Amino acid sequence: MTKTDLSLSLAAALTCAFAAASPALAAGEMEKCYGVSMAGQNDCAAGPGTTCAGTATKDYQGNAWKYVPAGTCTEIETPHGMGSLEAKDMM
Repeated sequence: MTKTDLSLSLAAALTCAFAAASPALAAGEMEKCYGVSMAGQNDCAAGPGTTCAGTATKDYQGNAWKYVPAGTCTEIETPHGMGSLEAKDMM
């Protein structure tokens, strides 16, 4: 596992822990972040050919998103660049 993969895994784990600890999140505390999920770990529809959660077919798929704490998406580094608030071209 590379340093980037480890960092992303840690960020994802912390995100999940944060979400689990706060089940009644107020609107605006979380945001969709594209291009940061691992294969099969996206939160919902990942564009054409997918239906909902867990349907991303590859790591860092540009049209697949995860919920992350608001304001952190564009700070998440992946092998393909930073997370995005909008869907990216497929990588």
